Parts: sequence; structure tokens; C-alpha cells
Amino acid sequence: MKKLSDIGTIKEILSRYGFNFSKGLGQNFLVNPSVCPRMAELSFAGEGVGVIEIGPGIGVLTQELCELADKVAAIEIDKRLIPVLEETVGGYDNLKVINDDVLKLDLNKLIEDEFKGMRVVVCANLPYYITSPVIMKLLEDRLPIEAVTVMVQREAAQRICAEVGSRESGAVTVAVNFYSKPEMLFNVSAGSFMPAPKVDSAVMRLNVYKEPLFELEDDKKFFTVVKAAFAQRRKTVLNSISSSLGLEKSVVNDVLLDSGVDPRSRAEKLTMNDFAEISRRI
Repeated sequence: MKKLSDIGTIKEILSRYGFNFSKGLGQNFLVNPSVCPRMAELSFAGEGVGVIEIGPGIGVLTQELCELADKVAAIEIDKRLIPVLEETVGGYDNLKVINDDVLKLDLNKLIEDEFKGMRVVVCANLPYYITSPVIMKLLEDRLPIEAVTVMVQREAAQRICAEVGSRESGAVTVAVNFYSKPEMLFNVSAGSFMPAPKVDSAVMRLNVYKEPLFELEDDKKFFTVVKAAFAQRRKTVLNSISSSLGLEKSVVNDVLLDSGVDPRSRAEKLTMNDFAEISRRI
């Protein structure tokens, strides 16, 4: 079995296939041998578990997941990497490589087709530029998954894992907390990748709720209100919501007061209950 975290091995394989890293796809392959085993273990991959991996690259994390899980479905958008993966991890009979864009895939159907009778988790080293869209698709599609373990830019992980109502929180913090309980696992230095990115990364796990925290009549309205509140962070929640949604200030002011929220507050001070109450009344 090839040592896929070895820089020399990676360069030799990629050279044979004439592969060049794509900045547009945010490609950075892990070369720190201690990261992927730890990440795979913390993802809850194991007996009776099916894993969706997003962006396997040359298969460093894939290899670890295949050793632990009953089955792995690895989704890779770059068709140039398909023959590479065939060489590096093609020997695993519990692996299916899918050449597609995860943002366009019907993941509920994939789970139904590939993981019948299994518990399902997601594990991925996500390109920075699609972190939020991928995470929100995984959560908003209400997939039958238990956890999402992902490596992302450390700053993004800190924001997502921040406490709702704290200074570090943002719209994505509220959105992720609506569907799951985020948990920071460990940091990963920039030097753990080839090529090395300009910033450090972190691995976090989203422990997905079987049911969302709040039963809302209209989830979309809830998230519209959250985005509006954070659209102009330096403004009061009154000004930001009224400006972003095109509503009269007097109307928004009454809604906020009826929801028990000080109209002069900033969005980062609001709790999940506050946002839920505002969305119900607006």
C-alpha cells in the first residue's frame, strides 16, 4: 500500500499523470501523516457506518476511511483525479468514487442507493472557497446523517463553532446551530498541506440533530431574517433588518419589541430564540 502522505510519493504519482494543482478548485493535499487517521477516527467511521467523502484528492483520507467504515462514497469533481484514485485506492472493494459536483448531486438518493441499513456520516477536507455552500447543503437537505466532520480554514471553523450571541458569531453560526451542535476538534498547520495554503486549518465536527432545535412554520423566512440581521454588522438589528428586507422601521421596531429584543442591539448579541421569535412575528 502506497504511503500517500509522503511528499515524494505524491509528486511521483502526480508527475506520471501530468497533474497540476488547480487554484480554482482550491486543491491542497494533506502530507501530514498524523492528520487523516485522527480525522477518520473522530468522524465516527466504523463498523456498520457508511461515509460520504467530499474531495478525496489522491486518497489520503479515503484510505483511512476505507480501513474503518463498511463503505465509502468519495465525490470528486476533478476528472483528472479519477485515474489517480484508481491507482491509489482502487484496491478497496468498499469504495465507490463518484466524479461529480457535490453541490449538484442528489445526496438523499446517493445515501438510499449506497448505504441501505447503515448509519451515515460525512468526512471531508473542504476547499476553502466552498466551505459554507457545502456545509449548508448537507444540513439544509435534511440528510439522514449523524455527523459532518470537515477540515476548513481555521477562522471559518472558529466562527461556525462560536457561541450564538457572542461577538464571534455570524449568520453561518446561527444557521449551523439550527441543524447541529458544532464542535472544534483540532488545529492543522498550513505546513501540513502541499502546496501549503496561506492560512492554518482546523477540523470540526457538526453533530447533526435528528430534528432541528425549533419547529418553524417557514425555515426560509428564519434564515432570511438571520442574513438580514447580519448583513450590516455595524448597524443595529433594527436598521440592518429594515434596510435589508425593505421594511418600515416602525414595523420592525414593533416586531423586535414584541419579541423581547432591544432594537438597538447588534445581531451578534441575539440568541437562537430571539431569531426564531422575530421570524415568527415579522
